[in-house]
Amino acid sequence: MDADTARRFMQAALAEGRRALPDCLPNPPVGCVLVRGSAIVASAHTQPPGNPHAEAGALAQLEGGLEDVTAFVTLEPCSFHGRTPSCAKTLVERGVKTVYVAMLDPDPRNDGQGIAILRAAGVSVTLGLLEDQARRDLGPHLALKANRPS
Repeated sequence: MDADTARRFMQAALAEGRRALPDCLPNPPVGCVLVRGSAIVASAHTQPPGNPHAEAGALAQLEGGLEDVTAFVTLEPCSFHGRTPSCAKTLVERGVKTVYVAMLDPDPRNDGQGIAILRAAGVSVTLGLLEDQARRDLGPHLALKANRPS
């Protein structure tokens, strides 16, 4: 996928993430778009606490394996099971082979572990696409989670 096309899809994910506010709080306003070929085939944003995260919401819109789908996510998929399952593991289980992530999640419970899960499963991960814009959109959440005690 060329760089301009990838940026366009990440911009769509960022716009989707902004739709999560204020309902998703205290969770981050994450957006996810799933792309097949040159078209967005599913999109979602973080729902209120205890409900699906952006990745799970988008994945729920599609059936079967998703080997030919590329995911664009504004924040690193979570690696841990809290009120909802790990998004990183769910992406792997559904067969997604390519993921673009705007930025790492500074939450000490995640902080690179979601990326590690994806890469260990053979998923191609591109990190840092439109990171500056993601940092602006996620600013208050990032400040809170970066200072969270382990």
